[in-house]
Amino acid sequence: MAEEIYSPDPLMIEESLEEWVMTKCENWRDHYESNYEQKFEEYYRLWRGQWDPADSERTSERSRIISPALQQAVESNVAELEEATFGRGKWFDIADDFNDPQKQDILYLRKKLTEDFEACKIRKAVAECLINAAVFGTGIGEITLEEIKEMAPATEPIMDGQLQAVGVNVTDRVVVKLKPVLPQNFLIDPVATTVEDAMGVAVDEFVSKHSVELLQEQGVYNEAYIESAAPDSDLEPDQDLTLYNDDKVRLTKYYGLVPRELLENEGVDVEEDSMYVEAIVVIANGGTLLKAEANPYMMNDRPVVAFPWDVVPGRFWGRGVCEKGYNSQKALDTELRARIDALSLTIHPMLAIDATRLPRGARPEVRPGKMILTNGDPREVLQPFNFGQVGQITFAQAASLQQMVQQATGAVDSAGIAGQVNGEATAAGISMSLGAIIKRHKRTLINFQQSFLLPFVTKAAHRYMQFDPENYPVADYKFNATSTLGIIAREYEVTQLVQLLQTMKQDSPLYPVLIQSIIDNMNLSNREELIAAMQQAAQPDPQAQQMAQIAQQAQLEFQQAQTAALQGQAAESQARATKYAVDSELAPQELEIDRIEAITRNLKEGDQEDKEFERRLKVADRLLKERQLRGNRTNANDTNRNEQLSQPNQPSVQRPVRQIGSPTGQGGPTGGANQ
Repeated sequence: MAEEIYSPDPLMIEESLEEWVMTKCENWRDHYESNYEQKFEEYYRLWRGQWDPADSERTSERSRIISPALQQAVESNVAELEEATFGRGKWFDIADDFNDPQKQDILYLRKKLTEDFEACKIRKAVAECLINAAVFGTGIGEITLEEIKEMAPATEPIMDGQLQAVGVNVTDRVVVKLKPVLPQNFLIDPVATTVEDAMGVAVDEFVSKHSVELLQEQGVYNEAYIESAAPDSDLEPDQDLTLYNDDKVRLTKYYGLVPRELLENEGVDVEEDSMYVEAIVVIANGGTLLKAEANPYMMNDRPVVAFPWDVVPGRFWGRGVCEKGYNSQKALDTELRARIDALSLTIHPMLAIDATRLPRGARPEVRPGKMILTNGDPREVLQPFNFGQVGQITFAQAASLQQMVQQATGAVDSAGIAGQVNGEATAAGISMSLGAIIKRHKRTLINFQQSFLLPFVTKAAHRYMQFDPENYPVADYKFNATSTLGIIAREYEVTQLVQLLQTMKQDSPLYPVLIQSIIDNMNLSNREELIAAMQQAAQPDPQAQQMAQIAQQAQLEFQQAQTAALQGQAAESQARATKYAVDSELAPQELEIDRIEAITRNLKEGDQEDKEFERRLKVADRLLKERQLRGNRTNANDTNRNEQLSQPNQPSVQRPVRQIGSPTGQGGPTGGANQ
């Protein structure tokens, strides 16, 4: 299929592989130099504070001062991202299969990767890539493999174990390193927006001659005589320094697609039948082929990672902090230089002199103790003067321009944005301002993680699995970035958590969770120990839990005993009520019996007994009727009293109450019986 749609160019057949690669690289460099080189060099000078005549806005400028506003913005943004990425120590995580019950392999791989990254100083290289992204707009890193010798002190028994020999154990192994790449040393297909969709990328830079010779000795590069490269200031990191031209080799490392025919002409075995093959080509001094091979990595990926600080649609090169604050920085520098130039005219003393009245050969100067000879009155020959005063409005303009730099870049220093983040604003205004700043930082942080950090960790793990399978088991792992909040966002979140904590009681279940969140966001040296102590304190003590269960059981038994006692009291009260009801039913019968007994007591024998019985019976009946009438009258009086209370305007009528009984007003069964 490839032969049908692709016919080899006759000119290409005569062209060598290194010529094809260098032609592509030269075309890509021409595009870079015509569009980006001058801008990036100026961004670099503004960040470093280096003056250049081309950076002046007015030809009459004499001052060369450069405001540090843009430098502060770059360092603040980079420090915020570094703290958010590496502030917790663990800056990446590994996700295992959900169905895998064994998690020891994940813990081992993460610990081993972290240890090797620390030994290879990956954090330092990532920080340099962040600075490059903030200054130039794009951070680029090259993933390299290096074979090292690990040395560890050890002892070995000799002479049948009678002595111990002290020495060093040497182990050969391959490690992965990250090399930051400057924009002038990186070439990419102009129509590409990422490293993966480009036809190819190249790293073009000067390296030490001995490093190439050592790789030739190891067999990594082909045997060829390498001369020192010609000087080229465009590839140097700092163009203002004096160039060193000895023992340098211009090394061009190309990673990308190359024609299959050209690769086969160099004796490389290609298994694919496509017209282009993913390959690695290394060329020295623009014409000496040192290495050409198909992509040797098992994932067939390119060993380059790059990310834009801020994405520019349809373009590989991004928009950095220097580009955002460029206009404000230039205006601020012009304002400061104009003020300094004006100060030189208003502060330093100047004299207007009548030159015709000066002695021949006189050299008028203004300095302490200087004597000026004049022909005539000095007051008529000499006259001091100045050009006025510097306007006070320039100070306010400089402050406004500095605030514009901070607004454009999203940087916040110790002074903060005037009137918005510092003490001049309210709490709500501070929250709103910090919220906007934190969102900008998180936007860049997510872009950095997805485009640079996670691809680097994934590619590094795959290379360790391929070239060091003894220490790294081969498996399909998913890597996640464990980034956190930066300094500003962390302090802002701690403030909010403290305010929320003040509205909650200590016995609330959320109280220890908030305390742990506050400690986790604080930059304490013993943060992990405090969190572990809190988690251990939150776990229940077995003895205390057992004692609590015993106390709970005793409390339950006590409540059951109280319930039984109350039920017994209720039963007793019910029985007493039943007894009272029965007694109330038997009371009339007892009264009747007592009446009969009282009537029949102390009766005489004979006819007098019957008469006495009848008389007592009548008295008893009268007393019963009198009590009944008294009870009825009492009820009637109560009814009349209620009616009088309900009708207070009606006059009340008093009726005499006549006592029923004996004529003397005394009567009763006992009195009658005693008569």
